[in-house]
Order: sequence, then structure tokens, then C-alpha cells
Amino acid sequence: MVSEKVKSSNIDMKIPESELEGEEKGAEEERPKESDSNILDVSSYYPREKHISIQRHLADLEKLAGLREDERKPCPLCPEEKFKACYSHKLHRHLQNLHWRVSVEFEGYRMCICHLSCRPVKPNVVGDQTLPKMGAHYHCIICSATIGRRTDMIGHINRHVNKGETEPRFTTVRAPKSYEVVKESATDVQVLPNHFTPQKTDSYFNPKMKLNRQLIFCALAVLAGERKPIECLDAFGATGIMGLQWAKHLRSSVKVTINDCNENSVAMIKENCHLNKMKVKLNKKEEDSDENVGNGEENSDTIEVTKMDANVIMHLRSFDFIHLDPFGTSVNYLDSAFRNVRNLGIVSLTSTDISSLYAKAQHVTQRHYGCNIIRTEYYRELAARTVIAAVTRAAARCNKGIEVLLTVALEHFVLVVVRVLRGPTPADDSARRIRYLIHCQWCEERVFQKEGNMIEENPYQQLPCDCHGSMPGRTAVLLGPLWSGSLFNTGFLRRMLLEAVQYGLDEAQPLLKTIICESECTTLKPFYTHSPGDENKQEESGVYIRTPNISTESYLVHGKRKSEEVLRGTAKRQRAERSTRHPPFYYNVHRHSIKGMNMPKLNKFLNYLSEAGYRVSRTHFDPMGVRTNAPLVQFKTILMKYSTPCVYVTQAEGAVHLSGDIQMGEEVPAAAAIKVEEADSAEDDKAGVSAAMFTQPYPTAD
Repeated sequence: MVSEKVKSSNIDMKIPESELEGEEKGAEEERPKESDSNILDVSSYYPREKHISIQRHLADLEKLAGLREDERKPCPLCPEEKFKACYSHKLHRHLQNLHWRVSVEFEGYRMCICHLSCRPVKPNVVGDQTLPKMGAHYHCIICSATIGRRTDMIGHINRHVNKGETEPRFTTVRAPKSYEVVKESATDVQVLPNHFTPQKTDSYFNPKMKLNRQLIFCALAVLAGERKPIECLDAFGATGIMGLQWAKHLRSSVKVTINDCNENSVAMIKENCHLNKMKVKLNKKEEDSDENVGNGEENSDTIEVTKMDANVIMHLRSFDFIHLDPFGTSVNYLDSAFRNVRNLGIVSLTSTDISSLYAKAQHVTQRHYGCNIIRTEYYRELAARTVIAAVTRAAARCNKGIEVLLTVALEHFVLVVVRVLRGPTPADDSARRIRYLIHCQWCEERVFQKEGNMIEENPYQQLPCDCHGSMPGRTAVLLGPLWSGSLFNTGFLRRMLLEAVQYGLDEAQPLLKTIICESECTTLKPFYTHSPGDENKQEESGVYIRTPNISTESYLVHGKRKSEEVLRGTAKRQRAERSTRHPPFYYNVHRHSIKGMNMPKLNKFLNYLSEAGYRVSRTHFDPMGVRTNAPLVQFKTILMKYSTPCVYVTQAEGAVHLSGDIQMGEEVPAAAAIKVEEADSAEDDKAGVSAAMFTQPYPTAD
């Protein structure tokens, strides 16, 4: 590249010759077109040529003027009526004082003030004469809009920054964009360098959502084992990594459709399909006319890419599996998702509006979900039940019921996977499980309100605690409406674990094991992942699922009415579920610990609750949470019984001080109890090596 050295009074730099020629040519062609075509179209396709008033250095602006000591030159940003041609020293002061010093700086560029007739301005009328009016303005570096005042220009740029639009939308050299190739689960995708902070025209890729994508893949793999082929939709494709993983691993079992309403995202999805050696089908008509798409195995590597609004494509077509992952809440797409989803199909949705679901913006929760919630110790499960209640109401409006298969609420997202049951009877059964929750604000005891429409004289009697009698004023608050049914389906979770082991999804396996034990409310459960024959025999929603060990006569094709035999099995299964369903909500051990007392280890405390005759398990919602059917009073009693006083030892004097009002005569028994407790914990650690996976923190997603 040949470069030319430009000198000025205070700047010495190098500028590419090709760029200088292009800018000089643009300056020469600018003047004859000032009157009609200097206003750039904001909606034009990105990228575009930058305006001559946008420069990096003062030397670049002086180069446009072509300063020479022995020749008069006009100002490139002012018409001759405003500033006549002059010598270099005067033109230099003019550019520096009237253009450069009043410029607006952004991302290393200076948007200098421009006096050219780039924007229409009303002329001055003096008597019978019409005098031209010169309107000073700035050209936006991002959207090429023309702004008159400097303060308005600064505010305009700040609004772009608040929207995430921080990259200038122009280029001096027409070069392709730089991409980064990211590999996840044997799938390569191209992402832009700014994929962490996307603009409106860029595609978003979050590598911290890998756990979320693995869980959704396991759910789809289980559904693909029930019937083949299935039509699945990724309504918000972005980079298309989720749909590519479906098509690449499940092959002919699925027909993948990736949709996005952004034109740049659709282009990137097509490029990622070619990167993974997948063929792109734009519409249904091309399936028959495209000569490149062959039969057999070649047709299984075809992905359909569409550019539509998510509500439109779900209204037009029917799918067996739909995944919704918009930016924020997904309640705006639930009606469309349940309208055409097939019977016994699956709808999964990821909600990332954590500020509203986790009770940080309660007015937004009321507006989006029609639910009243507050910040509690079990706020994550409260958020999950809020989302499921909205899903249930949307399905019931379409005469469909749901069965919750999987619920995950981690730090930055809430994932809900439900199976769709067609008919008014399942819709009524699901709608009856939406209830209000009575929550005590003093001790955080909670209980679902009883069924029925009759108003009780004293609703505080439903709470197991006696805070209303011992505390003044109103002690409880009504939360909801919330989903009061089960959050998991154990049979579906076990088959998800088998798929995770089969495809080597290491991050999803520990979480699925924890959720399986949570769904059964057990502390320890052996998992046989190498013999899937018995695990695949499951009955869900009164429908026998077709597996390799079940005959095809027991499989019910979706869309047909249930037989009397299956309906009788449904009633038996529902009666059995009432006794085995996991208890709602959980308690945080740290929240209810006693001040000045050492709590027992969490695994030992679970054993103490189990020995007392209560069902107990860990929960993925909270690392220190305990899911149990024990009342809060019994929970605190057992925690107090097996807690030991804190012992503070002063090294200088060697004295032992006990917290609280414990007498010195109790010092030796307390110390002996601590030693016995340590010995018991050592034995339990040796005997419970197989349960170590529950004490290790599983990876959380963003």
C-alpha cells in the first residue's frame, strides 16, 4: 500500500493514498449534488460511505482542503457564500476554530460541524427578496441523520449507546466482516466479534447458555425417540446453533426449521449451515424443484431457514416441538405456540426477564404475567411457577392442557418444558391447578389456598404457623396466581439423562441427576444409565410412549381420541401421583439457622429429617435449599436439636468461651459433642462417596 506523508503545524501522520483519493473524489462530487441528494438515507443498507465532515484527525480535514502556501483554497465544509477561498494559514485557523473545536467526538472519530446545504432549511424572506439561509448541522456517525445543535447531537449519540448501537455504520473500504468461529457440541458457528453486546443488526450468541441448549437438546431427543420424524422449530435462531445441533446429531429423526425476523441473522444462519455442511431450504416449493437436494441421507442434512415474525410462522404451520427463546419475556408468543402445536407435542421456553421474575421489578411481573409476587427465600421456584401459570392459561385458551416435564431456574434464565394435551378435559384439569399462595412474612411459611370459591372467615387458619396470633397486624400476603402442580416428570427426566449420556453432554448430567432426586424427593438414588431397556417403559399423561421394548399396539398416534383403557390408566396414574408428587417449595438452611449455633452438615441434616419420617431432598433452585414435606416448625426443631454451640478459643490465654448464656460447667460436654460430631461426619463421608455429586456445584448458565 502506497502512503503519502502529510504535514501540518502540529500533526505528522500517514494516510493511505487510496483513502485520500476516494475522499478527494467525494469532496469534488459533493458540491454539484448538494441541493438534492446530500441527505443520506437512514434506512439504506449497512455499510455506507462516511460524510466528509467525519474525520479522525485535523490533518485529514486539511488534506481535503488541499492546503498550499501559494494558492487560495475554499473550505470543504462551507459554501463560498459563507467563506471565500483564502490562503493556507487563514484556512487552517478557520478549520481548527470553526469546525474542529466544536466537533462531537465518538469512538475516535470527530463529527465536525457542516455548513453545506445537506438539509432543507426555510429561506429568509426580507421584503420581496428571498435570501438563502445556511443551516449549520452535524452528521451522525451511526445513522447518518443530520442534527442542528451540538447538544442535540450529543443526546442523539447517547440514545444510540443506550440501545447498544455503538459501531459506526460506514466503511471506507468494502471489506468483508471479520467473524470468529466457535465450536460447541461438535457444531461450528460463525459469530461476530461483538456477539456479547449485540446491536439490532447483529446476531447474539451467549456461550454461557450452553447448559440451557443441552437440556433442550435432551428433551428433543426424547421426543424423537417416541415418533419419527418430528417437525421442530427454533423460533428465534440468532446464529442458528441450536437448530444446527438438532439436525447434526438427530439426523433423519427431525425436520428442523430455524426462524428469525432479522435479515442479518438469517444470512448468518445460512452461512453457518454451509459451514457445517448442511443444505438450506428456503421454502417448501424448493423441496421438489431443487436438484441439489437428493433422497435418503442427503435429505436429512437439510435445514429450512425462514425470515418471519415468530407469531406468524407458528400461526401458519404446525410443529411437534417448539422452542421459544426471545430476549426477555415469552408471554407474547404463547398463544401462537399453542394454537397449532400437535397433540402430545412439546413446547419449551426460556425466559430471561429475571428482574421481573425474581421480584426485582414487581410492577413488570404484574403487567406481563398478571401475578403478584414478592422476594422470598424460594423466589426461584416462585418465578418458575409464575411462568408455568402463564403457559397454562395460554394453553387453556386453545382448549389444551399441559403436563410439566422439566423446570429449571438458575441465575440468569428460567427454562420450562411442557407436553401439550389436546382437549377440554385436560385443559380444565390444568386450569384447576392454578391457585393462590398464602405466604407468612414473619417466618416465611407458605401454603396453597384451598380449592373452592367460598370466602373463608379467617384465611390465616390455613397456615401451619401461629404468627397471626402472636404478632400484631396482618402477617400474611396473598401471592399468585401460581401453578400448584408438579414441576417435573420423573420418567421423562430419566430418559433425558440417558440421552445426555449417549451424546456425551457432560454439563447436563449432574443437573439432571439432581433434578431426578428432587422430583422423587429422595436424598440418594442409583442411576443405571447403561441399560436403558427398563427405563424407557414410561407412561406419561395417560399415553403409552412408543419405545423399542413396547409394541406398536400400545402407542397412541397423536391426534386420535383416547380409548377407554387408556382413560382408566390415566385415573389410576393420577391417584398414584397424589401420594408420590414432590412437595412444593423448599427451605433455606441459612435462612432458618440459629444465631450462635453451628449447623450440622447439609447431608447429615437431610438424614436427620429422613429419620424423623419426612420426605427430603436437595434442590437445584438453591444450593443450600432443602425440599421437604415437614412443616417449618418441625424443620426448625430438628435443626436446633442437632446444632452445636459456637466455641471461641483465645490462643494467648488458652481459655474456651462459649456463645450465649451457656455455663462453664457445660464446656466439656459441648467439646465432647463436637468431637463425636466430627467423627460421625468422617464416617458418613466415607460411606457416602456415591452421593458426592450432589455436594459439588453444577455449572450454572447465563
